[in-house]
Amino acid sequence: MPSNTDLQIRSVQESDVPLVLEFIRKLAEYGDISSEATVTEADLRAALFGARPVAEAILAYVRDEPAGFAVYSFTFSSFRGQPGIYVEDLFVEHQFRGRGVGKALLLTLARLGRERGCGRLEWSVLNWNEQAMEFYQDLGAVPMDEWTTFRLSGDALDRLASSGESHAHDELSPVKKVAQRVAPLRERRHA
Repeated sequence: MPSNTDLQIRSVQESDVPLVLEFIRKLAEYGDISSEATVTEADLRAALFGARPVAEAILAYVRDEPAGFAVYSFTFSSFRGQPGIYVEDLFVEHQFRGRGVGKALLLTLARLGRERGCGRLEWSVLNWNEQAMEFYQDLGAVPMDEWTTFRLSGDALDRLASSGESHAHDELSPVKKVAQRVAPLRERRHA
C-alpha cells in the first residue's frame, strides 16, 4: 500500500479532462465495452465544468503518476429523504491495484458524502467482475440483489420522449401541457 505521502487524491480540474477521458476509455476496455464509450472531451468538459455540471470526479496519484479515478454524481432517496452519491466510474491502473488506491478513492467519496449529508454511496459492477465484488463486500458494501436496473437510451429513449407528440395535430406532449398550465400561474405570481 502506498504511504500517505505517496498517495494523493484530489478533485478534477478542467485541465484534467483529457486524463479523465483516457481513464474512461481504459475502464471501458477493461470491461470489454469499448463500443459503449462514445463520450468526447467536449461532452466530458460540459458534464464536469459546463454551465450546469451534472457530475464530479476525483483523481488518485501515486507519487506523480496518475493511478486511478472516480466519476460520481448526487442522487436523492425519497424513502430516506436524503441525498446520496452514485459512483458512475471507478478505475485503478493495473500496476496500482491491490495497493489501496481503490479503497482511498471510495474513502474519499464516503467522507464527501458524510460532509454533504448523504445517506448512501452506490455503484454498479459488472456481474463477471467477482474480484471487484469481493473487494466491495470486504468494505461493507452489500449487493442489491432484489433490484434490477433498467435503462432507456438511444432510439428507445427517443421513442419514449416522442410518444404522444403529434406535430400534424399540434397536440402538446404532457410536459408541454404542464408547462402551458404553469406559465400563467408564474405570470400571476410576478404581476
